[in-house]
Amino acid sequence: MIGAYDLKLVALSVAVAALASYTALDLAERVSATEGRRSQIWLLGGALSMGTGIWSMHFIGMLAFSLPIRTAYDDLITTLSWLIAIVVSGIALYVVRRPAMTGGNLSAGAALMGIGIVSMHYTGMFAMRMSPPIQYDPLLFMASVIIAIAASLAALWIAFTLRKKSSGAAVLAKTGSAFVMGLAIAGMHYTGMAAARFAPDSVCLAADSTGGMANATLAALVGLATLSLLAVTLVISATDARFAAHTAKLADSLKTANEQLRNIALYDSLTGLPSRFLLDDRLGQVLANAERRKTTFALMFIDLDRFKPVNDSFGHSVGDELLKAVAQRLASCVRKEDTVARIGGDEFVIVLSEIQEAQDATAIGNKIVHRLSSPFHIAQHEMDVSCSIGISVYPRDGKDVDILKVKADLAMYDVKKTGRNACRLFTPEMGIANLRTQ
Repeated sequence: MIGAYDLKLVALSVAVAALASYTALDLAERVSATEGRRSQIWLLGGALSMGTGIWSMHFIGMLAFSLPIRTAYDDLITTLSWLIAIVVSGIALYVVRRPAMTGGNLSAGAALMGIGIVSMHYTGMFAMRMSPPIQYDPLLFMASVIIAIAASLAALWIAFTLRKKSSGAAVLAKTGSAFVMGLAIAGMHYTGMAAARFAPDSVCLAADSTGGMANATLAALVGLATLSLLAVTLVISATDARFAAHTAKLADSLKTANEQLRNIALYDSLTGLPSRFLLDDRLGQVLANAERRKTTFALMFIDLDRFKPVNDSFGHSVGDELLKAVAQRLASCVRKEDTVARIGGDEFVIVLSEIQEAQDATAIGNKIVHRLSSPFHIAQHEMDVSCSIGISVYPRDGKDVDILKVKADLAMYDVKKTGRNACRLFTPEMGIANLRTQ
């Protein structure tokens, strides 16, 4: 028994296959772009939509084929073929959602997907319940299996490659790939149809049973599945992608704003040095490390001498540039693991995170005094400033940060009183002298 094809329906089946393929590529992007529960929902929903699209293409192709006898399809077996298509689609989406595609994953996924498509097709053919049963040409049958696996291999590779690309060129590539994938799926279907051999006296038992689906009813279901489900899926996917992009943009803006607020809170806006808040955090870390490792660290309070006349004579803009230059010189005098902070006006603090003895801090302090005594050239002006430095040392001068701050400040105040432009370690007499002046 020889059948014939309605070429219009054949063309429609290819178009549906291409639309289903485009939907599959789009769904692969959404499944891989989402995480957790949302990814699982897209995987399940995508498998339903994509599987229904592939199944629809298959039965439009079946409707395009007519025999000189009345035909219909068993509803239970037809439903089984639809479920197989959904499972196959779920496998495909699961494979392409993985962060990396290995040769083994690609081959295994293509084999499972190809065998699944073949199973869907021949299960759908079996739904006709022909008597005597349909016979198949072995060579064409094997060709349909090979085409299905090869098409699945290409589809998985294309979907994985294009899943995270959304440029205009990627959309064109996705459209072209969907058309190629559609031709491959249709090619497998019609190769399988060509393999079918119907006996001259064949009878379609599904046409005589009450459970059979008439061609008109099946055509309506196929049309509904194709035009409604795939279209709605694409619209939902596009909307979700737009919302995801908008959410990502807002998240980036929020992250940028948080970074800016963090920088404002932790860093001095003029010099870029750590502010008082970050200084306190660094001091806490250095203290904890020193207590744990039984080491020594030093705290240096630095106050510029004769800075006010600079602002009065040259303006605050020149004064600001001078503070920046001072900050750079201070940073060049210490190690990377040390902290240089600006706590206000012309006041700076340095934390020497680990030293061998108190005299090491004095050596660095003298180095800073010498460096700052060199003339500064700001806005075509040459200006001289100096500094007064007070130093306290842990644990010699105290084991509490607040105490170390007070003693470093007293040492600096003592330098101011005795001529400036020097550095000095704290001594107990400084505290007594300060009390007497009050």
